Amino acid sequence: MPLYEHVLIARQDLSNTQAEGLIEHFSTVLADNGGKVVGTEYWGVRTLAYKINKNRKGHYAFLRSDAPSDAVTEMERLARLHDDVMRVMTIRVDEHEDGPSVQMQKRDDRGDRGDRGPRGDRGDRGDRGDRRERN
Repeated sequence: MPLYEHVLIARQDLSNTQAEGLIEHFSTVLADNGGKVVGTEYWGVRTLAYKINKNRKGHYAFLRSDAPSDAVTEMERLARLHDDVMRVMTIRVDEHEDGPSVQMQKRDDRGDRGDRGPRGDRGDRGDRGDRRERN
């Protein structure tokens, strides 16, 4: 069966237990339709990049699943109909990564930024053409 990763954003006025209850609800929807949830993560309340339905924050949840496409379609349909869910994103992946997702890792453990090297002389920025001459 194909592998999927799902991210759900729920309303900010839910409690943490209600948000985690949504994860369980959609996990059972996938299981009832022949799929299997490999792992779940609750990322907590985070600030949105832009307002969604007058909300500035939302509860983020992450699911990894091994399910047929019909089960994923049904889960997405029910999530879009659910009043507490603001957004759903599903991505098909080739394989699930071991361990926690990037969002749950500490910033120091990620190691995605290499050595930035020397910055050089910051005083000489060259003539950009956008500066005005001072008299």
